Amino acid sequence: MHQQLAWYIGGPILGLCVVALRWLLNERLGATGAWADVVERVSSRSVAFGTRGWLLFGLIFGGVVFGAFGASVDGYGWLTETFTGDARWLIAPILVGSGVLIGFGARVAGGCTSGNGLSGNAILSPASLVATGTFFGTAIGVSFAIEALI
Repeated sequence: MHQQLAWYIGGPILGLCVVALRWLLNERLGATGAWADVVERVSSRSVAFGTRGWLLFGLIFGGVVFGAFGASVDGYGWLTETFTGDARWLIAPILVGSGVLIGFGARVAGGCTSGNGLSGNAILSPASLVATGTFFGTAIGVSFAIEALI
């Protein structure tokens, strides 16, 4: 059984979440903004999280539930091919470290792919349109480079 949600189900649900957040709460959907909200509130010793904070907790909780009940660590390409047997435990720290670096880069850049690609493009933000074009162009270029090297 394939454990990934089909694009024609996940895409419309995600789009409806973007529209609902914008219409109902005047908020943008973005993981970097959610992380910044939680860090800001914890730094000010407040436990009253906003919409973005609960989004982050939902992302983490959903990942934990999926990992506990339905996921395996077989789908990470070179990671699962390289780290086998006793070294398999290294996959999780590598993924966490990669996530931290991606999050840091997104904060420095002023937004993440989800915030720019989903919410920013939905409101036709020129900066988000350029950022999303850059994300896609870079991904396409890197995929061709990797394919040429392998």
